[in-house]
Amino acid sequence: VMKMDISSYSLEDLLLAAIKSEVDARAIYNQLADKVNNAFLSDKLRFIADEEKKHREFLESVYKMNMQKEPVLPEISPVPLPEINIGSSMTPPSEVVFQSMKGEEAASDFYRSLSERFEDDETKKMLIYLSEMEIGHFKLLELEKVKLDREEEYEIQWDMMHVGP
Repeated sequence: VMKMDISSYSLEDLLLAAIKSEVDARAIYNQLADKVNNAFLSDKLRFIADEEKKHREFLESVYKMNMQKEPVLPEISPVPLPEINIGSSMTPPSEVVFQSMKGEEAASDFYRSLSERFEDDETKKMLIYLSEMEIGHFKLLELEKVKLDREEEYEIQWDMMHVGP
């Protein structure tokens, strides 16, 4: 397991980055859910989006408790976490899912590392739990990616059947 080195960041920046990444991830999953034409996958993406919203709410409460103020999200994340890019309408959903998998993996490492910055057991445990949930999302996305790859390959081959003499 790779571990992110976050020692040079302030707790405030780390929490803002975490909240921002949950907000961004949720937006991506909702956009992707609208884009895919597979109802099952769409439902799974919306399910993950809803979980990201709960993560954001938890992280905001940790922020308020530690910083004694409301979080104001930066335009650009203070901590470099992988960017997920929906791309154009030509970007295959499998590519966005793959980027999302990398994002979930990074988020998992990030929360595990962040948990070490807290003394209180409850916050520590909750961050480890978030880390494990992100791995759950990674595995769910991984299964969907295999199916998408197969569908996209089939569509390409199927299209080619109409080309010919």
